[in-house]
Amino acid sequence: MRRWWNNPWRKPRILAAVTGLYLVWSLLPVLIAVLFSFNAGRSRTNWQGFSLRWYYGDPSRSVWHDASLHAALFHTLWLGLLTTIIAVPLGVAFALGVDRWRGRLPSGASFVMLLSFVLPETLLAVALLFLVTQLTTPLTLGTSAQVAGLVTFQISYPVIIVRARLATIGTQYEEAAVDLGASPFGAVRRVLLPLLAPAIFASAVLVFADVIDDFVIVRYLSGSALTEPTAVKIYNTARAAPTPALNALATLMLAASLVAVVIGVLVFRRLTRGEKSSSPTIGAFTGEL
Repeated sequence: MRRWWNNPWRKPRILAAVTGLYLVWSLLPVLIAVLFSFNAGRSRTNWQGFSLRWYYGDPSRSVWHDASLHAALFHTLWLGLLTTIIAVPLGVAFALGVDRWRGRLPSGASFVMLLSFVLPETLLAVALLFLVTQLTTPLTLGTSAQVAGLVTFQISYPVIIVRARLATIGTQYEEAAVDLGASPFGAVRRVLLPLLAPAIFASAVLVFADVIDDFVIVRYLSGSALTEPTAVKIYNTARAAPTPALNALATLMLAASLVAVVIGVLVFRRLTRGEKSSSPTIGAFTGEL
């Protein structure tokens, strides 16, 4: 007893037990919801046999045949794709500019960008809703407003990740490329961007996975029923007459998130292979300059 009191972290059985209980508490409801997406009957509480009825078997209520459900699914994936395509390049360009540009103006711009990261999402959604509905802008409630809101909220992720990568790279590779005759743009394109590839890809995966799970911004800025993404569709339908088709829809979104994360981890490991044992050499990127 005295040995444990002097060093209680030697065998952290209590911490392991608390962690296990937390994982069970967090994951068990998700697993139950996924299980009942394969229920043969309409019940979401009583198991009535295994079936793929709510994915494509039911001719009218399955995700595949219910126009409102698969429209919500496709709209969610479309929002994730558009937001990723727009937010990641903007975030990378912003990170490069702020990191290489010194002074009060870039510091202020960096603060404003990070402000969207720390603001409550509800407050940001209400502000964007006021902007779209009360001021004259090209944006309208629906896809355009949702993409603008999501980009505003998500752009901080690639900025933070890329700037962290830039801090580890330093400026010596760009300077060496310029000394060897490359233009500043050529040094960025041929040297810096390949070194930033793991961070860029990781931020793209993070943005996509976060967008398809977003609820607050897309709900405030949605227009007609055709622009309701999966999270909003599940929320609205769950209060009416829910069927296991909602479980199937949520399961598909969970699978999309997991696939994106797994692909991101595998590609990130491949891109960063060998970095722990040796730093990237200048010659690997400047040999073709």
